[in-house]
Order: sequence, then C-alpha cells, then structure tokens
Amino acid sequence: MKVAIITGGARGIGKEIAVKLASLKNSIILWDIIEKGEEAAKNISESFGVKTKYYKVDVSSYDEVKEATRKVLDDFGKTDIIVNNAGITRDGLLLRMKPQEWQSVINVNLNGCFNCTKAVLKTMVSNKWGRIINISSVVGITGNFGQSNYAASKAGIIGFTKSIAKEVAKRNITVNAIAPGFIETEMTVSLSGEVKEAYTKQIPIQRMGKPIDIANMVAFLSSEEASYITGQVFNVDGGLVM
Repeated sequence: MKVAIITGGARGIGKEIAVKLASLKNSIILWDIIEKGEEAAKNISESFGVKTKYYKVDVSSYDEVKEATRKVLDDFGKTDIIVNNAGITRDGLLLRMKPQEWQSVINVNLNGCFNCTKAVLKTMVSNKWGRIINISSVVGITGNFGQSNYAASKAGIIGFTKSIAKEVAKRNITVNAIAPGFIETEMTVSLSGEVKEAYTKQIPIQRMGKPIDIANMVAFLSSEEASYITGQVFNVDGGLVM
C-alpha cells in the first residue's frame, strides 16, 4: 500500500484526487488550511477503508511543512506519492496589483511546491521509489489577462518539474506536471451563465472539465504503468491548448 500526500486536499480538485487515490487503496494524507479537513479525511476513510489523516498545514511555510512531514513519517513510516495541488489566485492587472497580491500567490503556489517536494524527497530517495505530481495550469503555458502572478507561479512549477525530474530519475522517482484547463470547481460555480458559455466555446470538446478528469491523470501518473514517464507536462483541457 502506497502513502499519498495531497496538498489542498480537503476540497475541490484536491479532494477528488484524494478520493480517487483512496479508491485504489492508497493511504491518504490531506494537507490543507481549512477546518473541514478532518471531516473530509473521516469521510474518505469510512468510504474506502484506508488509513486517512488530515494535517493543518500552510504550504507556504517551510517550517510547517517540515513538521508535518515528520508527523507523517511517525504515523505512516514513509511517503510514496505527493500531489502538489494547493494554490490560490489574486487576480488583477499588473498596473494595479499590490506587491502582497503578487507575493502571496508565488508563496503558496510556487514556494509551496518547493517546500513540500523538498520535505518528502529524502524518504523517497532512501526508498528508491516516488511519484511527484505537480498541478500547474494551462495559464502557465499561455499566460492570461489579469493573472500575471498566477501564470508566473504555474509556469515556474513547470520549470521546477523538469529540473527535479532530471535530478531524481536515477532513484526511480518520477516527476510530472498536470496543466488543467477550465475545470468545474467552487470558483467556477459562481460564474455567470454567459461567462461559462464564453469559456466553453473556446474548448474543442465543448464542455468544461470535471475534477475527476484531473484525478484520473494523477492516478495514472502515480502508478507503475507510468514508471517510464517523467519530466512531462500533461494538458487536461479538452483541447484548449494544442
């Protein structure tokens, strides 16, 4: 049985990833900052009969991540899979963007990816097995109006992924990134019908994606079947970016 950490795992895409990996009988660890994390962990454990725990962790703090990793090793003995999914947005034109709005996005999205990967890498190297899956975005490839901070953080994740993949490949550790397109989440639910329709028209498949679409790709990349795939970026976007 593998041990999987999912950051931002208590809701949205992260929770769907956790559910999918639990259905494949992996032990599940949720790292998040929301109070509903305990409830999410309990539901997953009861539904799939796997050991599941929630740790309240701010991924932008290396000290918190390091302490959480220590607790995981005490409780589970190892870490096999990490999905760096935690992320935030603080949208705005650069001319109006406050330095804190830039820095907070970089701290959570990009520095958080560094913090979590670095914290768990040692045990993966020791065990000579690991799967590191970083959730980027198509915005990190194309850029997006009013999202210079978010796009920069997600583009940084892509460069980080390719670099670390080269560093650890000989240790039987793969590192890949997933770049979601427009996915139905809590953030998109609040969009007007007109906005959703405009987004959908840009997608060749003519629908927005669902969290399970991302979770399915995570499940594949975390499996033995994907052992010869590393340093890649997979667009899960209905053909939006070709």
